Amino acid sequence: MTRTTTHKTFDRGMLCTILALAWPTMLEQLMQTAVQYIDTAMVGSLGTQATAAVGSTGTVNWLIGSTISAVGVGFLSYIAKAYGANDQTAAKRAAAQAVLLTCVLGIFFTVLTVSLSGMVPVWMQVEPGIRRMASQYFLILYLPMLPRTASIIFGTVLRAAGDTKSPMKIGVLVNLINVTLNFLMIYPVRTMEVFSLRFTMWGAGLGVIGAAIASAIAFTIGGICITGVLWRHKGISPKGQNFKPDMQILKPCLRVARPNMLQRFGTCLGYVAFAAMINSLGEVSTAAHTIANTVESAFYIPGFGMQTAAATLAGNAYGARDEKRMKSLASMFVPLEIVLMIGSGTCLFVAAPWLMRLFSGQEAVIALGATVLRMVAVSEPFYGFSIIVEGLMLGVGKTKAPFVYNIVGMWLVRITGTFLCTQVLGWGLVSAWACMIAHNLFLFVLFLICYLRGVWNPFLCKDGK
Repeated sequence: MTRTTTHKTFDRGMLCTILALAWPTMLEQLMQTAVQYIDTAMVGSLGTQATAAVGSTGTVNWLIGSTISAVGVGFLSYIAKAYGANDQTAAKRAAAQAVLLTCVLGIFFTVLTVSLSGMVPVWMQVEPGIRRMASQYFLILYLPMLPRTASIIFGTVLRAAGDTKSPMKIGVLVNLINVTLNFLMIYPVRTMEVFSLRFTMWGAGLGVIGAAIASAIAFTIGGICITGVLWRHKGISPKGQNFKPDMQILKPCLRVARPNMLQRFGTCLGYVAFAAMINSLGEVSTAAHTIANTVESAFYIPGFGMQTAAATLAGNAYGARDEKRMKSLASMFVPLEIVLMIGSGTCLFVAAPWLMRLFSGQEAVIALGATVLRMVAVSEPFYGFSIIVEGLMLGVGKTKAPFVYNIVGMWLVRITGTFLCTQVLGWGLVSAWACMIAHNLFLFVLFLICYLRGVWNPFLCKDGK
């Protein structure tokens, strides 16, 4: 490729396409994170116990959500390839199968989470004094599991078809509803003053339970809205398709999804074990960990927004059998992602204490949270590289290597290290986050080797998924 051609592809073609796909996803995630910030601040105003009760079961939320998202990855790879090959019929058939699996998974996880809601806080080693509160919060949050499943899978289907704006708009709506209902549900009736005007503001005064109800209503509305958007979508609507199991579609989708599902289930189960060990360190550590996780999530937005674009475009290039474009994607995404994550990590390092003060007034929680945030800020560029390479691999259906990398990293490095540090040696939260950072660096090394050897590229490596 000549220098002129490379410049043209970079500046006028591919960069515009990347940003057009990435920015709606980034904005959607930014809004979700902003709502997490507001939720945490609102619940945090009720005290450390309330924060701990809400945060103590958060990793179970990741476990379930990530398992469902893995199914979406299978459809993302299939539909992106179909679009690259200009096979719209296959894409619509896949969308119909996505509807089928959404119904199956939504009902299954509703029954599972509701039946286990009383036991989850016990398994998570939540302190006895807040177990009832944590159990009630968990139960209400998971009652609308079917619309939550629809939001995850249908959102992925739309993004695979190149529509990242519709999930973004619905995400903004859901977040606005959540914040508004939080304001009304969490706090009691109180007197407020706005521009010297005093008035009585109604409030349900339900505290943590009010926060759960607000989220459940918002999730339900979001699931209904995104189902409507998918049904009316011109390019990917499943309307008129056969909703019976179609193994010609399901087999390749599940072949891609299965390793990713096992990966996400295994790593998220690791998150559960990780959080359980942190919960055993006491309320201050649990609160600091919960808040720091919420703060940190905003600074991963560039990484995961770009990962969605990388997966979609890689699938398109593979479906079109465009080897030249596949190579160009990697040369574009990797440096762009690293620059974004360096900037993100720098901002997190500088603003860590101030961000912790947004959610807590306890100096012990602030100091501990700021310390671990500054530690993880240094590792962000390395994690960003891993995210992009993994995204390229997911887009072309190569899910086995990421599965092995993530499972080994989670259980051999993070969980074993955290167990030794916190449960055997008696060290605190800082040591647990050090193990988490070691896990991220371990993934960077493995994905770097994968990238340099060309394992990520199906045109260069044809030895399986």
